[in-house]
Amino acid sequence: MIHHRKSLEIDARPESLWAILSRFMHIDEFAPQVASVDALTTGQDGVGSKRRCHFENGTSLVEEVTDWQVNKGYRVRLSEMPAMPLTQAHAAIAIEPLANGHSRVVWSMDYQMKYGPLGWLMGQTLMKAMMGRVLESNLKALAEKVQSVQIPDAQYAYY
Repeated sequence: MIHHRKSLEIDARPESLWAILSRFMHIDEFAPQVASVDALTTGQDGVGSKRRCHFENGTSLVEEVTDWQVNKGYRVRLSEMPAMPLTQAHAAIAIEPLANGHSRVVWSMDYQMKYGPLGWLMGQTLMKAMMGRVLESNLKALAEKVQSVQIPDAQYAYY
């Protein structure tokens, strides 16, 4: 598995970030590439919740929650992703409390590429670059969303 992660320090408490992230079926309210979401399960969000994310480029994939920690984050397993050169993938969002009401949000992806050694090389280069841009834009959009709700002039920094 190839591991890739991005983090962002946000001027918001974990509870404020969780209020947005825990609306699992509504990631399209802030993630720039997600055009819409179909809820594939009903009831309270948590382990077992499933959504289909439809992207701006016309592709989609399914995410199922495999770990759910209130105010700390969640992990999902990706499936039904024929447009991607992956055999399996997992994503995780973790919220770490920091001093002065700030938090660090870590968004990571673990994935295994198709096509053997050539796929692995593609995963280490092209895929990591693409994933990095997606993760950074998601983190920035999350920061903007939480700050527009509670702290309009907050600062953030990438690590």
